Amino acid sequence: MSIHIIIDGYNLIRQSNRLSILDLQDIQLGRDALVDMLAAYKKVKSHRITVVFDGTRAPLFSQQRTRLKGITVIFSHKGESADTVIKKMARKERQGALVVSSDQDIVQSAAASGAATISSNDFEDKLMMSMDMHGFQIDQDDYKGWQPTTKKKGPSRRMSKRRRKNSAKIRKL
Repeated sequence: MSIHIIIDGYNLIRQSNRLSILDLQDIQLGRDALVDMLAAYKKVKSHRITVVFDGTRAPLFSQQRTRLKGITVIFSHKGESADTVIKKMARKERQGALVVSSDQDIVQSAAASGAATISSNDFEDKLMMSMDMHGFQIDQDDYKGWQPTTKKKGPSRRMSKRRRKNSAKIRKL
């Protein structure tokens, strides 16, 4: 079963060390770089990917919904926030969705709908790791890699059923 990854676009851009620098130069550069990264990821993993941006910062004469390099890009309507669009999509998709955002309001709403969630930073790490494993170029000084730990796992630390399902979806990334 393929996962529909729904991304809070500006949240991911502003949380990212790589993309936020481009965003400060020009907001369109940040959006384009994000779509390029996601297009490269889509070549590796065939998940359906949708990026949602606030329509107030949309380029002039842009459509509300477009498809760029296999990625669906949605700009919210005037008077509607990207958060609202993401929440609606999560309610519609339910367990077939993975919502990428660090906004706690979106995360709680998506989880209540049955969708899996992942923070923007964690998703970016998964994205970079996947691209690195499949030969795409990434800046090595930003990538931290695997961190050794002595933390023990076992039955006493078993996650709840909801968290286990969430983890199963995230492992598919």
